[in-house]
Amino acid sequence: MAVNPPPPPQVTVHPAVQPLSYLLGTWRGQGEGSFPTISPFKYSEELQFSHSPNKPVIAYSSKTWKLSSGEAMHSESGYWRPKLDGTIEVVIAQSTGLVEVQKGEYDAERRSVKLKSALVGNASKVKEITRVFEMVNGELAYVVEMATNLTSLQSHLKAVLKKI
Repeated sequence: MAVNPPPPPQVTVHPAVQPLSYLLGTWRGQGEGSFPTISPFKYSEELQFSHSPNKPVIAYSSKTWKLSSGEAMHSESGYWRPKLDGTIEVVIAQSTGLVEVQKGEYDAERRSVKLKSALVGNASKVKEITRVFEMVNGELAYVVEMATNLTSLQSHLKAVLKKI
């Protein structure tokens, strides 16, 4: 007589992560960057948001490639810690050595996340970074603004990504 194996355990999204669960998965698309101190550029990107069951955190990673050649450009990873009150804390380590501690808020109904740097570490020139993520027609759009010791806060990156 065969014994059926037990069913797999039920995966539970932590209540703090639930309002942002639409982000979970892999997103791909294209973006463009510019800044007064560099030449404009276009890139392909893959973002990944993952969640360990029952933990109040989302793991985040981003990799970009030159749109023209496919050559690797930038990568970063970190953790998003949403709170039940609509606030969020994010830590990001960039491949350049720069580290960001971001604080902000999310709107579950509008599916938006707005972040502003509380700390930019190991950066001699970068003074402030903001990031805004929004769902637009089923796609994830974001804008990154940056301020340096020579420039005020202004647009640096923008992209639109589709969930795959």
